[in-house]
Amino acid sequence: MRKTSKLALYGVMTALAMILSFVESQIPAFVAVPGVKIGLTNIAVLAALYILGDKGALAINFVRIVAVALLFGNAMSLSFSLAGGMLATIVMILLKKLGRFSATGVSIAGGLCHNLGQIIMAMIILNTKAIFWYLPVLWLSGILSGFVIGIIGALVIRRIPVGKSDF
Repeated sequence: MRKTSKLALYGVMTALAMILSFVESQIPAFVAVPGVKIGLTNIAVLAALYILGDKGALAINFVRIVAVALLFGNAMSLSFSLAGGMLATIVMILLKKLGRFSATGVSIAGGLCHNLGQIIMAMIILNTKAIFWYLPVLWLSGILSGFVIGIIGALVIRRIPVGKSDF
């Protein structure tokens, strides 16, 4: 694949991640637990990981986090998103490299690590360890949403005709 095609795919995947992030922000909370989200953006990040590779997934998620924070958020949302999103992406990369996990398993781990990163950031910002006890509640949602997003992501990965070997 030519560099222009690869660059276009990066742009499309970044735009998709941003759109999914915005769409998710418009969905009313379906549970009364603060911080529980579906994780739609992870569809694009997961697909980028399997189609564009490690650096592509990191770049797309980082650009998405910064752009969404600048457009729709603030410094606080940026710090929480960076902590959760980057930790999740790094763990997803490592698990994919092991080759022992399906895309769904990688997605579930990403959901769990996203929650962990955000709790760690909250502990730093609030200067308390008490918030750590909120993690099991978030992990339950992380497992459920990671499973659903992993299935959707795997379907997307199979349907994009561009393989990593084309790059």
